Amino acid sequence: MKGKSWSLLLLLLSLALVAQATGLERGELAPPLQAVTLAGHHEDSRNWSGRVVLIAFVASWCAPCRHELPILAQYATRHRQHFKLVIVAMDDADDLADLQRWMRGLSLDPALASATQARGYGRIWRLPVSFVIGRDGRLVDNGWDDAQPAWTRARLHTEITPLLSGS
Repeated sequence: MKGKSWSLLLLLLSLALVAQATGLERGELAPPLQAVTLAGHHEDSRNWSGRVVLIAFVASWCAPCRHELPILAQYATRHRQHFKLVIVAMDDADDLADLQRWMRGLSLDPALASATQARGYGRIWRLPVSFVIGRDGRLVDNGWDDAQPAWTRARLHTEITPLLSGS
């Protein structure tokens, strides 16, 4: 009986997380995110007001992530005054050396998922997945709704650049 109780509890908790993730709505305040990057910097969504933020969940072993991240890094560098790129790496300890090499080559400082509090974005079950937060702290793009989750230069120009123009 004890095992069944634990199983039921785990099922209910899993459903609650899924329900929370599917509750992400464009135009609503974005869920909070706190993280510590590999270099030890603290990221906190409460400090992002006035900037457009793209939170990208990636992994070093993810081929689409390896394709899109250089594009995102270049865009972030070019628009650093009003745009912030936050990388949350889903890699585990076995992949840490590869992750560090990859990020160093892009001049990025990711946070590991294990050092990140981002429950409101749900269980990350597909990569890449990203979320865009407007300058007012509201969700502009819900990555779970994207048919094409990877970012391209054209998509950045079409979806992100107009958000920056009100700077």
